[in-house]
Amino acid sequence: MKAQSLVFAINGERFELASVDPATTLLSSCGPRRPTRGPSSAAEMFSGFPSSIVILQSAGFLPFSRGCGACVVLLSKYEPLSGEIEDLSVSSCLTLLCSVHLCSVTTTEGLGSSKGSGGFHPIHRRIAGFHASQCGFCTPGVCMSIFSALVNADKAPLTVAEAEKAVAGNLCRCTGYRPIVDVCKSFAGDVDLEDLGLNSFWRVATVDMLPSYSLGGGIGTFPDFLKAEINASLLDSAPEIPQSAIASSFVGSWYAPKSLGELHSILRSEGPGNRLKLVAGNTAAGVYKEVDRYDRYVDLRLIPELNEIRGGDPAGFVEIGAAVSISRAAVALEREGGAVFCKLATHLRKVAAEFVRNTASIGGNLVMAQRGKFPSDVATIFLGAGASVSIEVGFLRDAPIDAGKLLLSVRLPSWAESAGGERKSKLVFETFRAAPRELGNAVAYVNAAFLARVAAGEASGGSVVESLRLAFGAYGGRHATRAKKVEEFLTGKPVNSGVMLEVIRLLREDISPEEGTDHAAYRVSAAAGFLFKFLLQLEEEHGGGGSVRAVAGEKETLLLSTGFQNEHISFSNGEVSAVDRSGSQREKLPPSRQAIEGSSTEYHPVGQAVKKVGAEIQASGEAVYVDDIPSPIGCLHGAFVYGTRPLVPVKEVNLKNQTAAATEEPVAFISVRDIPSGGKNIGAGIMAIFGDDPLFGSSCADYAGQPLGLVVAETQRAANAIARKAEVVYEGEITGPPPIMSVEEAVERNSLFDVPPFLQPTSVGDFDQAMEEADRKILSAQIVLGSQYYFYMETQTALAVPDEDDCMVVYSSSQSPERTQKIIAQCLGLPQHNVRVITRRVGGGFGGKAVRSIPVATACALAAFKLRRPVRMYLDRKTDMVLFGGVQGDGEDHGAANGDPRRRGATPDLSPIMPLNISGALKKYDWGALSMDFKICKTNRPTRSAMRGPGEVQGTFIAEAVVEHVADELAVDPEAVREVNMHTFDSLRRFHGPSAGDPPEFTLPAVFSRVVATAELRRRREEVRRFNGENRWRKRGISHVPILQPVSLRPTPAKVGVLGDGSVVVEVGGVELGQGLWTKVAQMAAYALGHLLDEGGALTFSIVLIQGGITAGSTTSESSCEAVRIACNELVARLMPLKNRLLEQLGSSLTWDLLIGQAAMVSVNLSASTLFCPQGQAVRYINYGAAVSEVEVDLLTGATKILRSDLAYDGGRSLNPAVDLGQIEGAFVQGLGFFMSEEYLSNSEGLVTTEGTWDYKIPTVDTIPKQFNVELISSGHHQHRVLSSKGRRSERRGRSWRRWGAEPPPAVFQLDVPATMPVVKKLCGYDNVERHLEAALCR
Repeated sequence: MKAQSLVFAINGERFELASVDPATTLLSSCGPRRPTRGPSSAAEMFSGFPSSIVILQSAGFLPFSRGCGACVVLLSKYEPLSGEIEDLSVSSCLTLLCSVHLCSVTTTEGLGSSKGSGGFHPIHRRIAGFHASQCGFCTPGVCMSIFSALVNADKAPLTVAEAEKAVAGNLCRCTGYRPIVDVCKSFAGDVDLEDLGLNSFWRVATVDMLPSYSLGGGIGTFPDFLKAEINASLLDSAPEIPQSAIASSFVGSWYAPKSLGELHSILRSEGPGNRLKLVAGNTAAGVYKEVDRYDRYVDLRLIPELNEIRGGDPAGFVEIGAAVSISRAAVALEREGGAVFCKLATHLRKVAAEFVRNTASIGGNLVMAQRGKFPSDVATIFLGAGASVSIEVGFLRDAPIDAGKLLLSVRLPSWAESAGGERKSKLVFETFRAAPRELGNAVAYVNAAFLARVAAGEASGGSVVESLRLAFGAYGGRHATRAKKVEEFLTGKPVNSGVMLEVIRLLREDISPEEGTDHAAYRVSAAAGFLFKFLLQLEEEHGGGGSVRAVAGEKETLLLSTGFQNEHISFSNGEVSAVDRSGSQREKLPPSRQAIEGSSTEYHPVGQAVKKVGAEIQASGEAVYVDDIPSPIGCLHGAFVYGTRPLVPVKEVNLKNQTAAATEEPVAFISVRDIPSGGKNIGAGIMAIFGDDPLFGSSCADYAGQPLGLVVAETQRAANAIARKAEVVYEGEITGPPPIMSVEEAVERNSLFDVPPFLQPTSVGDFDQAMEEADRKILSAQIVLGSQYYFYMETQTALAVPDEDDCMVVYSSSQSPERTQKIIAQCLGLPQHNVRVITRRVGGGFGGKAVRSIPVATACALAAFKLRRPVRMYLDRKTDMVLFGGVQGDGEDHGAANGDPRRRGATPDLSPIMPLNISGALKKYDWGALSMDFKICKTNRPTRSAMRGPGEVQGTFIAEAVVEHVADELAVDPEAVREVNMHTFDSLRRFHGPSAGDPPEFTLPAVFSRVVATAELRRRREEVRRFNGENRWRKRGISHVPILQPVSLRPTPAKVGVLGDGSVVVEVGGVELGQGLWTKVAQMAAYALGHLLDEGGALTFSIVLIQGGITAGSTTSESSCEAVRIACNELVARLMPLKNRLLEQLGSSLTWDLLIGQAAMVSVNLSASTLFCPQGQAVRYINYGAAVSEVEVDLLTGATKILRSDLAYDGGRSLNPAVDLGQIEGAFVQGLGFFMSEEYLSNSEGLVTTEGTWDYKIPTVDTIPKQFNVELISSGHHQHRVLSSKGRRSERRGRSWRRWGAEPPPAVFQLDVPATMPVVKKLCGYDNVERHLEAALCR
């Protein structure tokens, strides 16, 4: 039978495809920045899309993180019988294209654009106006998440609580989220505009100054022509052919049966192959990262039995079809009402992100839990609520569903909340989850659901358990299970301390993680904490609680944490938070404050908080990144194959028999053998004195994760699949010395990299004498700091295009295009002028694209050079994490102030800069005397490069650790140690030399005092002490730390030219990474050339890149601005005499255009170039800041919440305060990730095992400080700075921890990093519940 065509709409345009690979995702055809304007006919569609996207039959796809939210679009479905339209945000990288048959898709381009008649959408303009876009790569997805919330709030405006939740699943690595939240809140009907942060719309807030929008979003999401086609299809009486496929192709078919009979017929039929996949939402692809192909895909969503929700009152149950989405199930349960159903709905909204829940099916989640040991929340809470499933006949606790069984539905019983009888009983139901993030998008360490019926005890007067269901999941067992032993023991017993203690002990026997489970002890301990909380609640139901509460001395109404991620209810300062329209209670974030002190108009527009250049086109999807460049004709795609065993000889890389995974043969495998004669095996290197990295390993891999070669195929999907399945054949074992896997081994074997003398830090004072005279001595201590992955939203990517005469054009997402050009030329054996590297903008860098982007560009260039065809590569997240991690630091600190920090890796990369950077940050205090001995260790672990603030973050942590250590030894408050050792200007000069500058520039004491005042530190310290005295299971800490960071300026080029029409072209050596470099440069050019303009005149600018070193170190914007100013001054000097003559002749009628026209007539050179070379004190100076953070810890689960953070930063005279505030906030939140949540793990051979969003948790909107205050302080004139400005680099986090509950308490407090929930819980004590109950019994 002839297959049906696939019909859908994108941004109101109709598309019809007769042949589509069913594995193609929606992202492949209309990703967040994909052009959707094009030809109207299906035959012309391929010419309307970039070729990298149009090859739908080959399923080219973009390897996003799957779960990051960058590719969110709006999917709209039309119900012809009711006429209703359902609008859902979906993740387009998970949504299969065939699944949108007869649906409409809206992308951010469909909302508005610079070219459209309506211009930018209000969302786009508010994103720009609130300074909520930096690199811009995630911004289209953010816009669509906001738009989805607006569309679905068409009957009433959003509330603030709903608005904040709109972007809960979207990841952003740049902004720190605060301005994004402000954009969301600006659309809320109940927002107080004064609570919104810095923006370009007002100085005094009035609602009419915001870009207006229509209720419901103001955009038609479902076109009339598609409605007409759907309605016409209902009138067609022709019988449907059950086995007909939609848009079949030579690589597979897609079926959409409309009944179970049709499904059985398809399953029995013999298709073109025997590999079949049942599809509902395809979100499992985000978990299992499938690369295999299937011959037949069967969409289950049109089968009524699988897609209906039945029952309800008075049926006594709710039955949910297996293909029903999690979001839809939550709405249905909430509508049904009752304590059990409402709490199930609330918990379901914490599963994944909304754009995943909207398509993820209930049945798919349960099947994954049964088959794949998936740590499902759904399975656990349904098990706790007494659910049963319909397969043929069976229950959730039955054996795993095998391939011969079809899950039809899940039935949830209705539970009477109270019951009469001899003893009136009450139903209590709660669910819990301990997860790295509160609002989903993170798999739980452990989850639980408890249902009990309790009655008043006749003798005790307390609660007696009549019946009980205790379900636990994700703790390391194969499936969610019931704690049967605990249930049996507790049934019929009163709830008191003795019973609780026995129950907790018995629980540890009832749930047992399997061997090899990560954080096994933590999971069991957190489960015990859940049960303890539940039992306390049961005890209170009938007036109990005296046995435990009297000993605890609690004043809380309930022993529940305030808004923690594992709670079923949220409290804030004793008040229940507002309930949003979904029924879930959510804590409303307190207003944050962004302050700019002493802004000046002296250098207007420099110093003004103007919005970022290009922010609107980033929001609308029009900004072009490397992967948005259309693929040239004949373009190939590459993927790395890397070794997994260090130093083991490699016999061959076997790509044979792998074509089943991709249905395509590899075009080539590029290795070290393909480097041309005269070329060099070189893939990276930033300075000749540091050495170079090889592009490929040759006879063996020096470390696990080293590239051995590049698979080249016709599509990115094919290349990735072949590379993933490639077999690296090893030959025997290691013949030489064993690999060095630790810094201790490296030191023992003297495997060290040299540090150039000019990068060696100098000692201060006579350390030996100081130690000899000291009253107390700390002889040794050790600090170990791990790595942090960059998690730029745009992974490493490049496109290489061969040109005539052995030339090569390379588009690279790079922070160092000049060095990239040099490395490619060396690899290919070409002169550098034959290689042109183009970088327009970068989708996030943070140091990760300074060096580690070079091997990607070089590998593409090598393949293109050999094959004489364009080659592009876009690394999937897993490969990017394995190959290109962030800074790594293993440190040991010996002596009170005598450091021996060590760092490891297979090649030096930028490691030689670490000693100077660490020592600079370490000198934030006056230690009296300081001696340091740094070792950069050469190991056989992956090379790690610089991550934002490399060395400064580690050095600051070491300094604060020393302070904490000293405080513990002396039994004093750490704040007292900090204050005693704060620098004076004299001590600063002694430690930092000329970098200290002049006395007026030493603003640290003033900044430190300022944040003490604005953060109300003294009052809040007393409140913390009082809170900790009144609460047993919640504790708070508050810390106040100074920030001191030396920075350096580098020579930077610039060129400014005025064109014939008066427009200005500015060329700078700095790359726009999202840090606002282009914005500041445009401001500087406008200021410098403004001397030639009359008041009210304006200029138009175009900013492009010239080769100019590396964009890093937080000072490139400053240097680029100064270079531009010098070039502009040269132009002004040339034009001013002409202007004066023309003013005498023409008077006030002289315009800019006329001036430039006359200048061209008299041959004035309208182009000026310069190289800014900083001299003297301008080369190196110090930034100052201070921070106060208050943190709350749940001692039962280890969950942490940052209640408030106050930052103050001396920005000199900021070039753009809005940009600088964004940089400070973003850096701080990245630091939260490093110190709190981001685990970058590897196996014993050094191979990275962390794969992406699934197990690497960067901060999200629900993990940032609940109140986030930032102040940018203007310290006035700085003679040696660029217009008195200073660079921006914010310290990433201070310490505000103490140890609670664990016994015996250690002599010295040591916080492991990152301080994840398991780490914090260990410090609180895995057995703190048992010890508490034992104490209650003893007393």
